[in-house]
Amino acid sequence: MRTLFTILMIVFFFVAGKTYAQDLVYTPKNPAFGGNPYNYSWLMSSAQAQNDIKEAATDTYSRYSTDALEDFSASLNRQILSQLSRQIVAKQFGEDALSEGTYVLGDYQIEVGDQADGLNITILDNKTGSQTTVSVPYF
Repeated sequence: MRTLFTILMIVFFFVAGKTYAQDLVYTPKNPAFGGNPYNYSWLMSSAQAQNDIKEAATDTYSRYSTDALEDFSASLNRQILSQLSRQIVAKQFGEDALSEGTYVLGDYQIEVGDQADGLNITILDNKTGSQTTVSVPYF
């Protein structure tokens, strides 16, 4: 039996002939890691097919556009408040004092009060109800 096995092995080596081997080389699939750039569309479609989270369908134009009248009103309010702040600083630190009282400008109600330590200005947004208080000290 042992001789038969030895004979078969010798015949196998002669019949099989020369065998060749090659190196195994890793090639990545993802183009970001050096893979074939044509794999990008396949990877992207595979990822989108597995994505369970759906975005809310919104129109891009309507998300960024606003009403022209609202833009004008907001711009006017910003300009009035900016002008008022310049006047407050100029009059507070200048020779004339700002008179006390309540002013209504667009959506804002501004109350100016004279305190012992300085000028107290309260700005109330009538739309949202938010309130801001600014204290300008005397020098």
